[in-house]
Amino acid sequence: MKDKFTSTILQSEQLVKYLLETSAYPREHEQLKELRNATVDKYQFWSLMNVPADEGQFLSMLLKLMNAKKTIEVGVFTGYSLLSTALALPDDGKIIAIDPDREAYETGLPFIQKANMTHKIQYIQSDATTVMNKFLAEGEEGTFDFAFVDADKENYISYHEQLLKLVKVGGIIAYDNTLWAGTVALSEDEEMVDYLKGCRGYIMKLNTFLAADSRIELAQLSIGDGLTLCRRLK
Repeated sequence: MKDKFTSTILQSEQLVKYLLETSAYPREHEQLKELRNATVDKYQFWSLMNVPADEGQFLSMLLKLMNAKKTIEVGVFTGYSLLSTALALPDDGKIIAIDPDREAYETGLPFIQKANMTHKIQYIQSDATTVMNKFLAEGEEGTFDFAFVDADKENYISYHEQLLKLVKVGGIIAYDNTLWAGTVALSEDEEMVDYLKGCRGYIMKLNTFLAADSRIELAQLSIGDGLTLCRRLK
């Protein structure tokens, strides 16, 4: 089985393997599996930027429980979470998918097409701030049921302010990577690889900010690399 076990907060590789192979992979949609393997083949280590299968299945169930129909995804990469979302939405559902890297999106596009999900997706090659400001200017405030953010960590708080306007009251904003491979709990002088050290401060600042935000109801989950759910209250 081609995969990486590094994109999870669980520190036991054996436990991650058990969870994926016993529960997640047997229920994984065939095109999600193909997309995941194609991402590993092309991007090797950086394939960990896609959400793991168990997190994708959690998001899918959450969307169905919410009866979500209109969502926005900030950061797409090759589209594992995007396809998970598309498969969960009803046939008339819509996803706005924003990412400046079209090449990565096109790696996963054949599998999205094979799953017959392209009619639900509007991909926009752009930075997210520009697109969301445009939506707000065009009267899209409060029209989205759900948002998923897995993008440049330094802008998460800025995205939060925009998404609190775009997502309806009672809707959910989900932030990925909020435990950042466990490094958020380490002290500054503990050893960690450079790519983790680079964004660790942004994630810690986000977590503190969200915990103090009275506009949301908050749940931080130890799934994948950490997933924080924010339910808009006002």
